[in-house]
Amino acid sequence: MHGTKENLDLILLNVGYSELNANWNWKKIYSPFARIYYIKEGMAKTNIANQTYILEPNHLYLTPPFTEHDDECDSYFSLFYIHFYENLINKESVFDKFDFPIGIKATPLDLLLTERLLKINPDRHLRHFDPQLYDNPPTFSQYVADNNKMPLHSVVETQGILSQLMSRFLELVRIKTYDKDSRINKSLKYIHENIDKNISISDLSDAACISEDHFIRIFKNVMNQTPVRYINLKKIEKAQLLLLTTERAIRDIAFDLSIDNISYFNRVFKQYMNMTPSKYRKKYSK
Repeated sequence: MHGTKENLDLILLNVGYSELNANWNWKKIYSPFARIYYIKEGMAKTNIANQTYILEPNHLYLTPPFTEHDDECDSYFSLFYIHFYENLINKESVFDKFDFPIGIKATPLDLLLTERLLKINPDRHLRHFDPQLYDNPPTFSQYVADNNKMPLHSVVETQGILSQLMSRFLELVRIKTYDKDSRINKSLKYIHENIDKNISISDLSDAACISEDHFIRIFKNVMNQTPVRYINLKKIEKAQLLLLTTERAIRDIAFDLSIDNISYFNRVFKQYMNMTPSKYRKKYSK
């Protein structure tokens, strides 16, 4: 990766080591956080966007947030797992900017870093492996509270290790907008950096330096969706993370995203998630 500077602010949710025996089989996993796996022994599969990836020993694997995937395992399998998310305030996510490789060959240092991360965060392992049981607000809130209780040196070291592991994937990323119209690139950057604001078509066409009608046509051609739909998608992704990592009222979360009509927020959320924000929280609180 060249020509860009990143200052990652990564927040750890879970880290642990598991030995499994054909009991790592989950369908349609979809979470607002990212995952890194270091495979120790055995083999498994993950399916992303109709493509199957074989998980092999001594490799690192990354699943970006908001990425639906299936996990499969039919024999002995052991791995270190790391769940984390970006702390974003008016900045573009690296996952919005780049396409990441799913798997890379690990180095001996990668294993040492992963083991060290587990050692300094000994109580952050999953109590359940079913994603339906661990993707829930009380658990997420507890993880965030655990971070706030950590001594500063452990926080700094934890973030340093997460950044080092991510750097291995960043070395091989591809800029998502590399082959896109530069005017649309400017508008996407504006959306990502202002998702907490009320973004208008006028704002985006100004950023792209073209008329509103021309902008809408180009955006639909490049992104295969309207600007409004893309803006709403990014707002709903942000809402999911806030619903799971905070105990803020749904109305306040809508306000955080500059949506002052709670009925409209509920309706848009349901369009993307097939359930209302309150049902989303309840579903993962069982």
